Amino acid sequence: MEDRQNPAAGPWDLKQLFNPREMLADPTTWSLILSNLLTIVFAVLEKWDARTVLWLYWWQSVVIGFFNVVKILSLRDFSTAGFKLGNEPAQPTTFTKVFTAFFFLFHFGFFHFIYAIFLSSRIFGPAAPTHAVPFYFDINLAVFFANSLYTFIARKEWSRKNENIGTVMFAPYFRIIPMHLTIILGGFFGHGAVLYFFLILKTASDVISHAVSHKIKILLPGQPD
Repeated sequence: MEDRQNPAAGPWDLKQLFNPREMLADPTTWSLILSNLLTIVFAVLEKWDARTVLWLYWWQSVVIGFFNVVKILSLRDFSTAGFKLGNEPAQPTTFTKVFTAFFFLFHFGFFHFIYAIFLSSRIFGPAAPTHAVPFYFDINLAVFFANSLYTFIARKEWSRKNENIGTVMFAPYFRIIPMHLTIILGGFFGHGAVLYFFLILKTASDVISHAVSHKIKILLPGQPD
């Protein structure tokens, strides 16, 4: 069983949040690395531009959000420590779980709606026609969905107990914000080899935040000893 932080024990040690040996021993880490390497290979071979890469990561974020909604709805015996609804402490009820899932769906969905408008603008050049979406784009997205499903099953996300519902709701942001900021910078500052370098940075960011967001859910109050 993974170590859990005692809330009264003071600040977390960095090694608790990021342990490379533990991270590399996790098979879900390797499946995520494989998914990201596939993106890099396709981007190089097909000479994808920044817009295509960003749209791929937009859809990957949607997949992450989808599985988080399923995760919230499947919580059992969850904690609501520090979590409020309407300025009142939330109770660990079915209503709280369903309300939180729909609130996350709205908040996460609105974030991606604005993001889609940004991607559809001319910031990254003229928009490509919809029929020009690369075939490998769909393959890569399918692989990422399969990786997310594997992670969900391997970690038995549907059966975990005593997780903090507020932490579960915000966990995806620990992952998607760093990965999108990395690629947006790549889109603004470079193409070709420079963009590929940012793809590698994005892979590292994705893997690290994937591990850290999982550890945060474990270390925050509301977890069993």
